[in-house]
Amino acid sequence: LFASETASTVSSRGEYFFPVEEDKDKGKADFQVSSYDLYAPRWATTPDAEFKGQDEFQFTAGEFVWTGFDYLGEPTPYNADVTNLLNFSDPSAQARMSEELKSLGRILVPSRSSYFGIVDLAGFKKDRFYIYQARWRAELPMAHILPHWNWPGREGQVTPVHVYTSGDEAELFLNGRTLGRKKKGPFEYRLRWDDVKYEPGELRVVAYKNGRRWAEDVVKTTGPAERLTLKADRATIGADGSDLSFVTVSVVDKNGLTVPRAKNRIHFEVFGPGEIVAVDNGDATSHESFQSKERAAYNGLCLVVIRSKAGAAGGIQLRAYSEALKSADVTIKSRRAR
Repeated sequence: LFASETASTVSSRGEYFFPVEEDKDKGKADFQVSSYDLYAPRWATTPDAEFKGQDEFQFTAGEFVWTGFDYLGEPTPYNADVTNLLNFSDPSAQARMSEELKSLGRILVPSRSSYFGIVDLAGFKKDRFYIYQARWRAELPMAHILPHWNWPGREGQVTPVHVYTSGDEAELFLNGRTLGRKKKGPFEYRLRWDDVKYEPGELRVVAYKNGRRWAEDVVKTTGPAERLTLKADRATIGADGSDLSFVTVSVVDKNGLTVPRAKNRIHFEVFGPGEIVAVDNGDATSHESFQSKERAAYNGLCLVVIRSKAGAAGGIQLRAYSEALKSADVTIKSRRAR
């Protein structure tokens, strides 16, 4: 037995809403979904629940998660399409969903793409990526803290901290003070410190496995946005008119930390034997064109896809600039095949 379409958890990269509620139908605001990874449509569930089911029933061979990547269309939980009713066989559940759809029908829903992905539409990892990494690659030392730690105005307020790790226990520190060491119990797939009160500074987690230090992660409060950085996934591409390089654009502070709530508008120029074929930022509510030379960052990030020109070798220079920020550029080599 294997599970052919599991979870259907929904989340928006870098969005967190408070208070953190346990009801899987909550965690929604401003047509986004909280990235605490506790939220799913009524007919769906969370990664934690899926893992528990697989561990309880050892004859389960594995799962195919809905979905690896976000995609255009079906913006559940803001999807007003009547095909939603097909997810329910119980008449009373269908009736409740029908009423919900009628309510959405009176709202101009801006969402144009899904929230199901482990990775967003621009290819950036959501927090959920790391709970699956911890599960599927148990041999890999890793730890991941959520949420980010930029919460002006929340000083002294409860701001839960969750950790995904391939270790079996972890200790959390806030500005050098221990907030306690926690160990995973049976059917537990995340570690939770639900009573943390926010103060700016540094969150650090040290994970352990079988009693030995295993992995660490650090999240810091950033300063204001100061400059842009560009990072190409491929420094050299073929000069064949079809090869691509995906460039991550980050809005960072003076220390090079990505500013997690930055939404600066960024403009792009290309020089040399290449062209921009697409831009995106992973925001499901964005209606900006994918074929453009500008894009607003979404929670600190956006993406530019560069394509070579057929038969034209040389350096492709991408420059990014934004008002009040220091610009950045990167050069990608376009090389003819030998």
